[in-house]
Formats: sequence, C-alpha cells, structure tokens
Amino acid sequence: MPSPNGYSINSASVDESEDSEPLIGNDAIHPQCCSARLNLAFLMFLGFSVVYGLRVNLSVAMVAMVNTTETEPAQNTSIPQYPWDSETQGWLQGAFFFGYLFTQIPAGYLSGHYGGSVFMGLGVLGTAALTLLTPLASSMGAYWLFALRALEGFGEGVTFPAMMSLWARWSPPLERSRLMTLSGSGASFGAFVALPLTGYICQTLGWPAVFYICGGSGCLWSVFWFAFASDDPRTNRRISKEERDYIINSIGSQGTGHGWSVPVLPMLLSVPLWSIIITQMCSNWSYYTLLTSLPTYMNDIMHFDIKSNGFLSAVPYLGALLFSTLSGVAADSLIERKVFSISVVRKLFTLIGLLSGAAFLVAVSYAGCSHILTVTFLTLSATIGAITAAGVYMNQIDIAPRYAGLLLGITNTFGTIPGVVAPIATGYFTEDRTMAGWRKVFWVAAGINVVGAIIFTIFSSGKIQKWAVVEDDGAEAEKDRSHSNST
Repeated sequence: MPSPNGYSINSASVDESEDSEPLIGNDAIHPQCCSARLNLAFLMFLGFSVVYGLRVNLSVAMVAMVNTTETEPAQNTSIPQYPWDSETQGWLQGAFFFGYLFTQIPAGYLSGHYGGSVFMGLGVLGTAALTLLTPLASSMGAYWLFALRALEGFGEGVTFPAMMSLWARWSPPLERSRLMTLSGSGASFGAFVALPLTGYICQTLGWPAVFYICGGSGCLWSVFWFAFASDDPRTNRRISKEERDYIINSIGSQGTGHGWSVPVLPMLLSVPLWSIIITQMCSNWSYYTLLTSLPTYMNDIMHFDIKSNGFLSAVPYLGALLFSTLSGVAADSLIERKVFSISVVRKLFTLIGLLSGAAFLVAVSYAGCSHILTVTFLTLSATIGAITAAGVYMNQIDIAPRYAGLLLGITNTFGTIPGVVAPIATGYFTEDRTMAGWRKVFWVAAGINVVGAIIFTIFSSGKIQKWAVVEDDGAEAEKDRSHSNST
C-alpha cells in the first residue's frame, strides 16, 4: 500500500523483505463502513451462501430420497423414494465435483483477463436454474441425477476464481484477509442454514421442495448481483472518488488484468504455488468428507431423525463461520502491526487450523455413540480448522495478485479432487454401516490434514514471486524508489 510519498505495497515486494513493506498512513485509509468494497463483500457472502446451499442440499435430502428397505422406487406415495445403495449414494454425492473440476482454470484465466463479476453471476444463476430440475432428473434414474449434479458443478466452478479475480482489483493489501474471509465465510453460512432447513423442508413439504426453494433463491440473488456488482472500482457507478482513489493507489499496478499471456512454465516450477496446491488438497479432503457425508453419519451411526440430523450436521459450520471471519481480522492486524511477516501469518494460521482439525476428527472416531461428544468434537474440528481461511486459502493472492484468479482456478482444480474421491472412499469404507468403517474415514482425513500442515509450513511463502511481476511493474517500482530517495 502507498505510504505518504505514494509508494505501493505491491511494487517492491520481490526485492525487499515483507517486514520492510511500507504501510499507508492511518489518515489516508478510507473507512470500510458503508463502503463499496464492503458492500461487494456482503453480496459475495450472500452469493456463496446460496451456492453452498445448492451444493449441500443433496446431502440431507438424500436421507429422505432413499428407501433402503425396498428394491423398487416407492410408487404408493406422493413423494418418491429410490433404492440407491451406499456406493451409488457416494457417486451421486461426488458427481457435483466431476463438473466442478473442469471450469476452475478456464474461469480463473478469463476472469483475470475480463473481470470476474459476469462469471460469478452466471455461475450462480446457471447452477440455481439446474437445481430446479433435480426432482425430474431423480425420477429418470441415478445416471440422470449424476449428470445433472455434474452440470451444476460445471456452472459453480467459476465462482471462486471469479471472486479471487475481483478481490485482486478491489481489496487493499492490508484489508485482504478480512474482506476475503468475510465473503468466503458465506460458504459456511450457507451450509449452516441449508442443512437444518433442508431437513425441515424434507419433513414438512417433501424433499422435492428443497431443490425448488434453493434454486429459486439462487435466481433471486443473481438479480441483485448484476444490478450492483462491477469488475473494478474504476467502473463502479456507486463508489466515491475518495474510496476509488484509495483502492487503486494502495493496490498499485498489480490491480489490473493479466492480459492473454501468462507465465505458465514459471508457475509450474513454483514451489510456493505447489505448496498451496498440495495443502489445499489435504485440507479439502476432511472438509468435503464432512460436507457430503456428515448427514449420513448422523443417520447411520447416531440415528437422528431427519430434522435433528439437518440441524446437528449444521452446527460445525456456525463455528466455522465465526472463526473464519475473525481469523481474517486477526491476520490483517498481525500484518499491519508488523507482529509477523505475511509468510509467518499464513503458515501459522494454516498449521493451527489443520493440526487442530485433525486432532478433533480422531477424537470423533472414538466418541462412539455419544451424541454430545460427537457433536462437540465435530464442531471443534470445523471451527478451529476454519482459521486456515486466513492461511493457505489467502496465499495465492499474496504470491501473485495479478494472477490470483488463475492461481485459484489451478489450486481449486486440484483441491476439488478430494471432493470427487472422498465421498466415494467414504461409501466404500462405510458399506457395512458400522462405526469401524467410519473410524477409517476420520483417521484417513486426519492423517491427510497433518501431511498438508507439514508441507505448507516448510515450502510456502508470502512474497510476490518474480514471475508474477512484469517489466512495467519493475520499472514502476524503481521509479518509486528513486522518487522516495530524492525527497
């Protein structure tokens, strides 16, 4: 961010240590309250609440959709049920991520070039519209439902890369953690609301109503998004001149599109980037295991009714919502006060989140059928684990702000692989519906978390990488340094 002499925090990070980055004076900071950037974060928060509602609704609805006691679909009731075994359910839970894999990198590349607002809006709208067809696809058979869920994932895959591209142009460096964790915490809020609400709707209106209500909510959100969101503070019609100048000056030359050309080979050889990729895969394994399979665990092992199932499956996400948001504020504060460098902050939050999450997952596997201990340990695992939001998930915008959308597309593509594999593995582990099978599920997830924590601690970095700085940026940095020395 610029100091009083106009020096940008992004301009010289390659040549100088993070601890020597100049900070903007407090009198030059534009307040967040009622600002355009905070409004954008709130809109994103609601958007991710919707998309995660669209993503997890099948997890709870599946309990009502499946008739495990009959070999044919139930035809004698107005609400149909289907004879899908544990393996089929695992494939249907993972179907979303088959489509989700394919749009991450293209969306990151295109949103980094054109801007992310249209991609995010269309991603949510398309996914919501497809969700409305879920009851029809289910009646046609498991293969049709698998294809529909994969298409929904294809549409939703653009949302996170688009978000990262938007924040690369909208978030001042010393506000990145709090703005991005606020918007991203909509995912936890969406899961927290959707899980119990889905259980309630299934019990009162029938499971088809779940998909009509969730799909309709997504379509409604898109109306507000297209009316108020914009790619860049320069093109926003409702932003004040003071806030626009503050954002543009604090981000510097990194807050622009990356053009058509990207440094592919240096990216492939970047150790910090690979540390993010591997760690995100490890972290997502446990996250997606809980996201897609927790309602089944609550049903098969805890024997909760569907309404209680939905509510108790949602409790961990309330803690995750609070801790992910607070972690962003804490991380920004530590960086702004120069208590730790950016690298240390990212490593610290990731290490604590992953190791704590792993420890409580192991504890769940030995809680037996104790309802209180199970819900407590699951809540603590998701809650403390959520502080990685200010760690590894923030790191790609640290190392390459200009290419942040593309990097998120790359890391999220790899990070989505557990979303495909984890539900299927869970289905195989728990085929006999016993606690022993679920213990394997939790131990595997915990072990993978530990591996990710070790890799990120050793190999990650918080500095802008040399391949992320083009010649114009280097010239601008040198000009700023010369100007600073002469005044």
